[in-house]
Amino acid sequence: MGNQSLNPLKNALASLEKAILRPLDEFTQDSVIQRFEYTFELSWKNLKRYLESDRSLQDDSVKGIFREAFTRHLISDIEQWFAFQKARNLTSHTYNQDTAEEVYKEAIKLPLLCHELINKLEKKLLK
Repeated sequence: MGNQSLNPLKNALASLEKAILRPLDEFTQDSVIQRFEYTFELSWKNLKRYLESDRSLQDDSVKGIFREAFTRHLISDIEQWFAFQKARNLTSHTYNQDTAEEVYKEAIKLPLLCHELINKLEKKLLK
């Protein structure tokens, strides 16, 4: 897994951050939620690819990937990553305003932890 393969994640993260900075209205909320979806997906898929690069995973479910990443110090807040996964699973129900607001509140927390993840992956990949 070369550094080049982190570019889609970096681009998705930049797109999410751009949407978060816009004044909040229903369209911004929808945009943030959609960008959260694909940024989260790229996050765990990059983690999986990195973790599988040196050995196979015993549990390759999304939660299993986060557990392994936490054990290997690639993520620091496993509970927040589990919360992101829960929010991601709710994104198909964001026609409900309460659900949309719940997902949005989680989505705006992703950039900080995603930057941390990218930095740790880049350090590991440069070794």
